[in-house]
Order: sequence, then C-alpha cells, then structure tokens
Amino acid sequence: MATQQEFEQAAIRSKELTKRPSNEDLLKLYSLYKQASEGDVTGERPGGFDFKGAAKYDAWASIKGMSGDDAMEQYVSLVNNLHANE
Repeated sequence: MATQQEFEQAAIRSKELTKRPSNEDLLKLYSLYKQASEGDVTGERPGGFDFKGAAKYDAWASIKGMSGDDAMEQYVSLVNNLHANE
C-alpha cells in the first residue's frame, strides 16, 4: 500500500518525466490523482466545446467509488512504470 509520502513524491516525479506520456496515460494520471486526493467526481460534466475538460471529467468519473488508497497505489505504480519506460 502506498503511503501519503510516496503519493506526494510520485506527484512530483510525474512532472519530471522527460518523455510525454500518451493521452490515455495522462488521463489516467489525472483521474487517479483526483480520486486519491479529492474522492469521487462532483459537479457537472463540462459540455460544449470543452473537449479536454469533458475527457478529464469522464476519466475521473470512470473510477467513481474507488477508494483513495487504491487510487493512490495505482497512481504511484503508474508513475513508476512511466519512469521505467523512459
């Protein structure tokens, strides 16, 4: 199980990636981070021409109900994998 300190360190390391992750991985990073730090998605889904906002909302909504600890663990694992594949 990832600790809060490991999670915070992974958040810092995610900004130090030299190779840009795929859009899919970026959305996964975003949704796992938000789920771990804020819990389930709230508010209305962005509409209109806010494609980026809608994609981020949908990614976060797709893991609704996941525990913060599970999201934290998956986030740390994903950051570690992205660093290993650079």
